[in-house]
Amino acid sequence: MLFILKEGSQYSSLIEKIRDSSASYRVVDIYGLKLVVAWPDSLVEKIEDQSIKVKIKVKRPYQLASNEWRDKTIVNVGGIEVGGRGIVVAAGPCAVEDEEQMMEIAKAVKGAGAHMLRGGAFKPRTNPYSFQGLGEEGLKILKRVSDSVGLPIVTELMDVRNAGLIARYADMIQIGARNAQNYTLLREAGKLNKPILFKRGFGMTVEEWILSAEYILLEGNGNIVLCERGIRTFEKSTRFTLDIAGFAVAKTLTHLPIALDPSHPAGRRDIVEPLALAGIAAGADMLIIEVHTNPEKALSDSEQQLNIEQFENLMKKAKAIAKAIGRYI
Repeated sequence: MLFILKEGSQYSSLIEKIRDSSASYRVVDIYGLKLVVAWPDSLVEKIEDQSIKVKIKVKRPYQLASNEWRDKTIVNVGGIEVGGRGIVVAAGPCAVEDEEQMMEIAKAVKGAGAHMLRGGAFKPRTNPYSFQGLGEEGLKILKRVSDSVGLPIVTELMDVRNAGLIARYADMIQIGARNAQNYTLLREAGKLNKPILFKRGFGMTVEEWILSAEYILLEGNGNIVLCERGIRTFEKSTRFTLDIAGFAVAKTLTHLPIALDPSHPAGRRDIVEPLALAGIAAGADMLIIEVHTNPEKALSDSEQQLNIEQFENLMKKAKAIAKAIGRYI
């Protein structure tokens, strides 16, 4: 049950009534509102109090992420709006390798129409002997390139111990698939007051994905962009299976904008483009695409990164698809 409180109202009596009912509750400041989330509904649905402006019984298990109480959220990332009519494109290498590389890529993707710069400073790798990223030096490189070229940064937070460090450099913080159910990390991300790009775990249902986002929302951070990046199935012809159906269903359930990562489910650069175009047609508010000046020599994910020419060609087609459905890039 959501209780939306009147502005400036004293709500101590409401909290007392909730406690007397033996229900659980959480006070959340989000979207310029003060809410009290209380559960289970059966214990609190009859509560009345003068501090309550609106009382909403949300039928879905994710109270704050549900579009039953809020139609649409637009997330602002360094002046770039995600969730409006425009489709946002974030592009860049899987991992930051050096400053010259990042500068060249940033200028190229911006010239092709990208709005944000992606790049990993800390890299989660299946193989512990693989390149793990440059760490803080990678963040510093991203920041210098961002300031020079004028593209906001999205980079991944992997470890709760690095939350403050990442927040100092990033305009948008990515929570990757491997950490999609790391609830301690999600709570910490919710406290950072930074937009969050929240990737679906490769073994999660749509409901589990949105419920995990609820952990961030409960900390008062409503600036979340959900990101479909493929799930693990029996199919071996691609790295993961891009769940366009689940992606489309999620858009009917939540007010949060939704991104699509075509690079990871593809696992091979020749099918990144069709997956990206399918995502736009299905309603993606944002694309995040891996791009490298020399993909064959990339230190991570070399098989799925586009070269500059391939990205430029993708962007031309993406703009045409967006226009055909009444949107723009």
